Amino acid sequence: MIDSRINILAKNLVEYSCKLQKGQTIVIVGSEKAKELIIAIVRHAYSLGAYPFVRLGNSRIGREVAMGMTEERAKLALKYDLTMYQDAHAYIGIGHSSNIFESSDVPIEKKQLYAKHCGKPISDILDKKKWVCLRWPNPSMAQLAQTSVEKFEDFFFDVCNLDYAKMHKAMVPLKKLMETTDRVRIVAPDTDLTFSIKGQKPEICSGECNIPDGEIYTNPVRDSVNGKIRFNIPSLQKGIIHNNITLTFKDGKVVESSSSSTAALTKELDQDEGARFTGEFALGVNPFVTKPMMDTLFDEKMAMSIHIALGNGYPKNYGKGAVKNKSQIHWDIVQSHDPKRGGGEIYFDDRLIRKDGFFVLPELQDLNPDRLK
Repeated sequence: MIDSRINILAKNLVEYSCKLQKGQTIVIVGSEKAKELIIAIVRHAYSLGAYPFVRLGNSRIGREVAMGMTEERAKLALKYDLTMYQDAHAYIGIGHSSNIFESSDVPIEKKQLYAKHCGKPISDILDKKKWVCLRWPNPSMAQLAQTSVEKFEDFFFDVCNLDYAKMHKAMVPLKKLMETTDRVRIVAPDTDLTFSIKGQKPEICSGECNIPDGEIYTNPVRDSVNGKIRFNIPSLQKGIIHNNITLTFKDGKVVESSSSSTAALTKELDQDEGARFTGEFALGVNPFVTKPMMDTLFDEKMAMSIHIALGNGYPKNYGKGAVKNKSQIHWDIVQSHDPKRGGGEIYFDDRLIRKDGFFVLPELQDLNPDRLK
């Protein structure tokens, strides 16, 4: 018998996130370990008169395929997958790995081959459809969260099944404020960064594309980013851990960079012209995500946080005439403003909107953790 919380999650994914309707097709990609959720999604899709298609994956097999990756192999993967993804009305991706470092010894050049010739084109197709991505809880994730498996599963369902409609309503005033803001300034330990979001289009993320969710984002004006930022949350990129990523920007471009894995960071930044520019600025507000676990899908939603993405920007969020940043990568890197991690301040047009993780403007205080739970 499937846990009732799984059925609730499946219903939310199919109806709220993907808005699936009768006669539509949905592609579900995940691990056999997430079979209970996949079964629940399939059943719910059929109950609506929709057509589910399932593709199962395995991280160890994926590593073996990646080790032999060539440009020709990547292009063939795109050829074989193209029809399925082009024809689908919706997509659900369920991540599951018992070892988050499984691909750490795959040469970065091979990862970049796949990203350039298959991953990025498929991502561009899915970006125009209804899609949602999530993780499936497992002992490895519990270990990263430094908790028991049972407690992590309870946390997982609290995070994933919260009232996203309530969150969406609380986000509306912040979206309106961002729409009228020009200059953003972020001040924190080893951080004083400024950029413009004038004319860009902010987006509310309240359970329709990611589960867990809880962020509102936009694209910085490409050449406006100046100053320095040190990210105090570890970031796992292509199997490599980066601690204390520190970036210095001049006229939008990263001109100095370091981390605990500086050589790997430099390779990421040098893979194409757009990798040294930003593709996103966001504020995280999920009240149940309070500490990092080296999983971007969770960490970027952390209450009291902001994140900036290096690389590709989202086309729909650029204002009219804005320069669009394009890259193979979209790497979200998180900074927490929790007082326990040094705090921080966010200013919109020299007006303080959030201090040490708490929104101070009356119209934004419904986004504070105690009100969203």
